[in-house]
Amino acid sequence: MVDTQQYRVPTGVGRRRAFDMGRLWTYLVGCIVFALGAYLFILSELGTDPLDVFVLGLLRHLPLTVGLGQAGVAVVCLLAVAAWTHRRPQLSPMFTFFFCGSMIDALRWLDVGRWLAFPSYLVLAVATLLCAYGSALIIMSGFGIRAMDLLAITMTSRWRWPFWAAKGTLEGLLLVSGFLLGGPLGIGTVCFLVGVDLLIQPLIYLNTRLGVRNLGLPVRPEPVPAGR
Repeated sequence: MVDTQQYRVPTGVGRRRAFDMGRLWTYLVGCIVFALGAYLFILSELGTDPLDVFVLGLLRHLPLTVGLGQAGVAVVCLLAVAAWTHRRPQLSPMFTFFFCGSMIDALRWLDVGRWLAFPSYLVLAVATLLCAYGSALIIMSGFGIRAMDLLAITMTSRWRWPFWAAKGTLEGLLLVSGFLLGGPLGIGTVCFLVGVDLLIQPLIYLNTRLGVRNLGLPVRPEPVPAGR
């Protein structure tokens, strides 16, 4: 049974709970699957995710790197959650950021794609599913939840929005802002925004039914009073 009490303030999910091997494996598998999906998005060459659209647009106006731009967005999300919930900013999402980024870099260095002789649209479809499933597992582990997902979970808890609506709103804002700044759009961008955001919560529900502990996002979140 999922303990809904811990979702009242999602930034500290599982913080006081012993970090057992089950959670560790859920988290690690989630990171690996997400990194593989992100790599396949790059390999498909059909468009980037909304965050990269924003960052690449930002780079047209500021002397930054992609990594610094992405890290900056993550920090803003974590500070927003901390201010909203009156908790200290979480550090574990930044570990996930660098961990997944390192795996993506390793996959690119190894040039794994040279063994994948598949059409770009098939690669994109698999990438969408892997990113959604990886995100679902990371969230379910209750550790290192990606910064934007953490902010979306907070919105879900506070406003009783569906997770897909909260995450879609955030990434939609990034997409529109990035486009206005001159960032690139593609069919892959739409697939990420629609496909990944819509699939995460159903995949969490499916995994819960299969016996995976859900420590990050309740199926039916309990609202938190606005004053708390």
